[in-house]
Amino acid sequence: MASQELIRKLEKTIENIPDFPIPGIQFKDISPIFLDSKLYEEVIADLAAASRGKVDAVCGIESRGYLFGIAIAVALEVPFILIRKAGKLPPPVISEKYDLEYGSAVIETREGQIKAGQKVLIHDDLLATGGTTEAAARLVEKQGATVAQFSFLIALTGLKGEEKLKKFNAEVYHILEY
Repeated sequence: MASQELIRKLEKTIENIPDFPIPGIQFKDISPIFLDSKLYEEVIADLAAASRGKVDAVCGIESRGYLFGIAIAVALEVPFILIRKAGKLPPPVISEKYDLEYGSAVIETREGQIKAGQKVLIHDDLLATGGTTEAAARLVEKQGATVAQFSFLIALTGLKGEEKLKKFNAEVYHILEY
């Protein structure tokens, strides 16, 4: 669990941008974290500590899941695997379709990079409705691996994304919640 000091620092640093990208949304701008290398190191240390000894690989969801996911994998000394929007990775790929508020989308990962039997951490910067993260978990399972943990910098608890992830019987860790 994150220290109260880290939570306090992050709450002071993350900017709330009202009505972005559309009216009624309170956008959580995490970019100021990257202006403070010591704070970034503290975030990585916390996220890595929550996963240490529990995972064999880290999957990061495009694109903001890469911002912390790569550093988590390096800290844990495990592989980092890209999960990208359709058409961004060379073949062969494994794909998973998921529903959006209006329409659907597809995410992919390179075939063979996730190994059968691996225990995988799926990381993204923010958990909202959980649709993309759920699709990422299905990608992991399609390749014979197990989702051992989900991690996020922020969880928007009112959107109930964590409910969608319960079916994977994996730990869900986040530093902040709104």
